[in-house]
Amino acid sequence: MDPKVIISCAITGAIHIPSMTPYLPITPKQIAREAIGAAKSGAGSVHLHARDPKTGEPNMDLGLFQEFCQEVHQKSDVVICITTGGAPTMSPEERMVAVKKFKPELASINMGSINFGLFQLMDKIKEYKYDWERKYLERSKDNIFKNTFFDMERIFKIMRDNGTKPELECYDVGHLYNTAYWVDKGVIDPPIWLQLILGIMGAIQPSVENLVFMKNTADRLFGRDYIWSALAAGRHEFNLCTLAAIMGGSVRVGMEDNLYVGKGRLAETNAEMVEKMARILKELDLEPASPHETRHMLKLKGKENTNF
Repeated sequence: MDPKVIISCAITGAIHIPSMTPYLPITPKQIAREAIGAAKSGAGSVHLHARDPKTGEPNMDLGLFQEFCQEVHQKSDVVICITTGGAPTMSPEERMVAVKKFKPELASINMGSINFGLFQLMDKIKEYKYDWERKYLERSKDNIFKNTFFDMERIFKIMRDNGTKPELECYDVGHLYNTAYWVDKGVIDPPIWLQLILGIMGAIQPSVENLVFMKNTADRLFGRDYIWSALAAGRHEFNLCTLAAIMGGSVRVGMEDNLYVGKGRLAETNAEMVEKMARILKELDLEPASPHETRHMLKLKGKENTNF
C-alpha cells in the first residue's frame, strides 16, 4: 500500500444546483478561491468546471475557465484537472473546448454513455432560486449522457496532441472494459489513472461490495500498471473514500460529489472536506500526496507546460 494518497477535490461540478446550498462556488472568483483553499488543505489535484456567474448554470465558456484557472495556476502549485464531461446536457463538441485551449496537465474523460439521473434531487428542493434549475433536473429523466467510442476517440486525440493525461472516469464496470480497449490500442500511456465513480443514478451504486468488485475487475484488466481513486456521491463520500485508501487507492471529495461535511451539516468550503479526508488518512498512517508528488505518481508534464 503506497503511503501517499492523492486527494482530488472536485470544486463545483455540474450536478448540484444553487438552490441546494448557499455555499456552492459559482463565480470564477469563488471557484478559484475554493480551489486554492482545497490545495492549502492537502489536495494534490483540483477538478474544475465552470458555471454561469449570474445563475450558476453549468457552462463551458473559455473566458470563465481562463479566469479561474489562471488564478489557481498563479497562486498555487496544485495540479489542475479540467473537465471534458461538462454537464450531461452538453454535446461532446462543447465539452472538448477547454482542453484544446489550455493544454492542462490532467483532464477527465468519461468512459461510457449512461443514463444520468438527477431528477431524484427534486424531492429535496422546496423552492428554486433560478428558472433553469427545475428544467435541468427534470429533463435528466429522458437524457442519455453520451460518451461513445467515437467521442472518446476524439477526446483522447485532443489530449495526446496537447500533452494532457486522461483521468479515466468509470461510472460502471463496463467502463473499465472500455478503458481496456483503449489501453490495448496504445491510446493511453501508463500509468493508467482511473477514477472509480459510485452513486450516480443510472450507473453502479455505492457499496463496499461494488467498490471491491470495481477494484478487482481493474486488477484483472490492468495488473499493476495503474493508479486508481474512488469517489462516492452523497452521504457515502467519506466512508467509501476511507475504504479506497485502505485498499491502496486515492480519493476524491468536494462539492461536485457531495454537499455535506457531516450528518446534516452542509460544507461551507471545499477545504473543509479536504481537511476531513486528510485527518482520516493520517489516522490510518497514510499521507496526502503533495502536488509535486501527484505529478511524479501520474507522470504529468508539469504546470510550466500548460497554457494558463
